[in-house]
Parts: sequence; C-alpha cells; structure tokens
Amino acid sequence: MNLPKDFRYSEEHEWVQVQEDGNIRIGITDFAQSELGDIVFVELPEEGDTIESDEPFGSVESVKTVSELYAPISGKVLSVNEDLEDSPEFVNDSPYEKAWMVVVEPSEPSQIEELMTAEAYEKMVSEDE
Repeated sequence: MNLPKDFRYSEEHEWVQVQEDGNIRIGITDFAQSELGDIVFVELPEEGDTIESDEPFGSVESVKTVSELYAPISGKVLSVNEDLEDSPEFVNDSPYEKAWMVVVEPSEPSQIEELMTAEAYEKMVSEDE
C-alpha cells in the first residue's frame, strides 16, 4: 500500500496534503481505490462551495458501487480537479498525484492535526482486514 508519509488521513479513507500556501489538497487513498475497483465516475463540488468536516462533498462511482466522499476538514473549495471528469481512472492509476480531487482553504486549520499520520492510518487499515 502506497502511503505518502507527509500526508494526513481520515477514517473515511481520504488524504490531506498541506500545500506551501496553507491550502489543503484532498483525495482518496490508494487503499480506498483498490477496495472500490475500477473508477468510472467522480462527482465533485463546484469552486466556491463550502465543505464541512465529516460531511459528504462528492462521490466516486466504481463498477462495483457508489461511495460518498467525506470532507476531512471544513473550508472553501478553491479548485476542483477537472481532469477527473474525462479521466476518472486517474483515481486508480495515480491516487496521490493525478487524482487529487479538490483544493480547499481550511476554515479551521487545526482540524488537520486531528487527522491520522500515515503510520496510524496504516495500522487502522491493517486491523480492518
């Protein structure tokens, strides 16, 4: 399982990467995409929307199921990865690079500290298996 060490992770299998400007890039983990199977559609919020921590902000549809995306932090959506509209398979091929989903300006940056480290996430996933 590929887990960037400098990211933070949610119990709902989203990852968070803090950008140099303090904004947050969000996507789903390698573990999540492997459990979902081949991704065929990604639904994301619009730029300017507000997302709330632990609330759905979009969904990922695979050949097996539709799974909601849960916001790991609260904030305003600054940008949306438009590439996923035409290439949802990026979620399977490159969950941390090409398949980021949104960039958010956090309304409560301290929420990042409440998310799991790579080590804690890996432990949680291995206990679930």
